[in-house]
Amino acid sequence: IVDSHGLMLALQGDLERAGGAVAFGSPVVGGEGQVLRVGGAEPASLEAGLVVNCAGLAAQAVAASLGAAQIPTRHLAKGSYFSLAGRAPFTRLIYPVPEPGGLGVHLTLDLAGQARFGPDVQWVQRDDDFQVDPRRADAFYAAIRRYWPALPDGALQPAYAGIRPKLGGPGEAAADFMIERRGGLLNLFGIESPGLTAALAIGEYVVASVA
Repeated sequence: IVDSHGLMLALQGDLERAGGAVAFGSPVVGGEGQVLRVGGAEPASLEAGLVVNCAGLAAQAVAASLGAAQIPTRHLAKGSYFSLAGRAPFTRLIYPVPEPGGLGVHLTLDLAGQARFGPDVQWVQRDDDFQVDPRRADAFYAAIRRYWPALPDGALQPAYAGIRPKLGGPGEAAADFMIERRGGLLNLFGIESPGLTAALAIGEYVVASVA
């Protein structure tokens, strides 16, 4: 269990100490070859020796804007979480048998010991809807009680939701991450769960592939 925002700040610090820079609010809006057009408050163009497209939900859109020819279809799986009112009687994470499209409704604990359950799998079209539908709680109670029958009624509260960029859609076999290089552009598609857990390993793989 890690503080994900603390991890990202630490990685940013490592990058900047190594001479790199992070340009927030500067979206890639297009390009040609290895010349990128950047938008935001100060639009500009910049030339790169190598472009690594690791834009998550927007990876396909960025690749298309840079002229990539073969782009895999993006499928969106929304995953909602519900938090537990009160303290959980568990000290470890609990993972049930995975379900099609996801890991199943598992128990996770944050750094303060607060319990949350999720994510479920809801195939969606939009990548900007992060509202948790309280009506999904019924399915959560049923799933959680398979491994915690004593879960009290009314103990779940809507917490938060995320959206995973999948390369396989409903009814299709689960697809692995796709990391491919074409000339000066290296694309990372379908980096979903466990993308954060595997972030450092993915980075090492990318570095080795361009060395």
